[in-house]
Amino acid sequence: MFVVFIAITLGITYWAAQRSSSATAFFAAGRQITGWQNGIAVAGDYMSAASFLGIAGIIAFQGYDGFMYSVGFLVAYLTVLLIVAEPLRNAGKYTMADVLAYRLSPRPVRAVAALSTLTVSTFYMIAQMVGAGSLVALLLKGSGISYNWAVTGVGILMVAYVVFGGMLATTWVQIVKAILLIAGTVLLSVLVLAHFHFSLAEFFTAVSQVKDGGKVVNFLTPGLRYKPPYGAIDLISLGLALVLGTAGLPHILVRFYTVPDAKTARVSVVWAMVIIGVFYIMTTFLGFGAATIVGKAFITKNGGINMSAPLLAQNLGGDIFFAFISSIAFATILAVVAGLTISASTSFAHDVYENVIHHGEAQTAEKAVLVARITAFVVGLVSILIAILLGPTFNVAFLVGLAFAVAASANLPVILFSIFWKRFTTQGAVSGLLVGLFSSLALIVVSPSIMGLDGKHLIHSAPWFPLENPGILSIPLGFLGAFVGTMMSKVDDQSEAKFTELEVRANTGLGSEKALAAH
Repeated sequence: MFVVFIAITLGITYWAAQRSSSATAFFAAGRQITGWQNGIAVAGDYMSAASFLGIAGIIAFQGYDGFMYSVGFLVAYLTVLLIVAEPLRNAGKYTMADVLAYRLSPRPVRAVAALSTLTVSTFYMIAQMVGAGSLVALLLKGSGISYNWAVTGVGILMVAYVVFGGMLATTWVQIVKAILLIAGTVLLSVLVLAHFHFSLAEFFTAVSQVKDGGKVVNFLTPGLRYKPPYGAIDLISLGLALVLGTAGLPHILVRFYTVPDAKTARVSVVWAMVIIGVFYIMTTFLGFGAATIVGKAFITKNGGINMSAPLLAQNLGGDIFFAFISSIAFATILAVVAGLTISASTSFAHDVYENVIHHGEAQTAEKAVLVARITAFVVGLVSILIAILLGPTFNVAFLVGLAFAVAASANLPVILFSIFWKRFTTQGAVSGLLVGLFSSLALIVVSPSIMGLDGKHLIHSAPWFPLENPGILSIPLGFLGAFVGTMMSKVDDQSEAKFTELEVRANTGLGSEKALAAH
C-alpha cells in the first residue's frame, strides 16, 4: 500500500513537471485551481500528521483536554475566511510578504517576513517528520528500516515532489491525500461505533470508565492534561495560538494564490471548513476509541502516543486495515511536508532572492525557480537532521502548537495592521515581526516543552516560563512591537497614500488580475 501511494504521487509529480516550467506555474500552479479543488487541497494541507496521529494520541492519553486541540484547529478557519483569504489573494502574487510590501519598503519587510516563514515552516515540518519516522519504523518493524532511515526517506520524497512538480504536484498530492484521509477516518469512526453497537450512550459510558495504570479514569473530565495551577491559562494560550495562528501560517496562505480570483478563494475556504469540520469531529472517535478499545498501556509499548490511531485500526480491522490507515497517515505526512517545503522555498526565492538581493529587478523565471529548488533541498536536509535529533518520542501535536504560536505572534499582527491601519509603517512591520518571532521562540526555549528535570527534555533544568504554549504572552507582544515600532517612526506619506489603493484592491480585486498578468 505504501508503494502504491508513492507510485501514484510520483506519477502526479511527473505529470506536473511537464507543466511547471514558468514561475507562475511552479509557485502558484498557474492560478488554474478551482474552488473545490483548492478547498480540498487546503484541507489536505491543514489535516496534518499532528491532527491524525498527534491529536488522536492526546485524546487517547488525556481525554477531554486532547479534544480541545480539535476545537481550536476547527474554529481557526473562521479567522482565515473573515479576515485574510480575500485581501491576501487580491493584493499579493506568491507570498505573505507581497501584501506587506505593497505599501511598505519592500526589502526590509520581505527579509524579515521570509525569516519568519522559514522558522514557522521548519517547526511545522519537524512535527511531520517525527510522525513519519515513528509510523514507518513501526509498520516496517523487523525489516531493518529504523526511525532515522524512515525520516530520511520521507525527506527525499518530499523534496522530489517540490523540486520537480512545484505547486501543481503539491496541490494534487494534497487532494488525493485529503480524500483518502477522510475516507479512512470515516471508516475507522464507523468501526469504533460498531464496536459499541452504534450506541453513543454505551460509547461515552466506556469513555467515562477508562482503565489507566490499574485505576479507572473518567476521560470526559477536564484536567488530565491541563492541571492546576496553570492548566486553564495554558489551554487559553493554546487556543489563542491555534485560532490566530492559522491566519499566519505560510503554507496555508500561499494556497490562495493558486486560484484565479478572490471569489474562488472564498469558495475554497468554505469547502475547506466543511471537510476540516467533519474530520476534527471524528478525531473524537479515534482518540476515545483508542483509549477504550486498545488501551494506553498497549499503545505505549507499541510505538507510543502517536500510534494510537493506527493501532486502533489494527485492533478493529486487522493487519490489512492497519496498513491502509498507516499508508493514509504516510500520505498525510508527505502532502503536508511538500506544502511546507514549497511555501518556504517560494518565500526565499521570491522575497529574498528576487526582491532583497536583486532589489526587485526582473530576474528570469528560470533563475527564480532554480533558487526555489535549491532552497527545497536545504529545507529538507535541515528538517531531516532536526527530526533525527529530537527522536520518535516527541508528540507531534505539541510541536505544531508551537508553530501556530510563532505564526500568530509574528505574522498575524503585521498582516492585520498592513491591511487595516493607515498609519502603519515599515519600522512597525519589522519590529512586529521580530518581536513576535523572537519572543515566542525565547518563551518556547524556557518553557516546560524544552526544559524539565525528568531527563526527557532537551534542557535539564526547571522551566523558567510555566506554560507549554507561549501564545497568551507572545501574541500581545507581537502586536505591541508592531504598534510601538509604528508610533516611534515618522509618518510615511507614501505608505498612507498607497493604503487607500491597497484597501480598494484588497476588498474588490480591482487591478489585481491586471498586475498578475503583467507579472
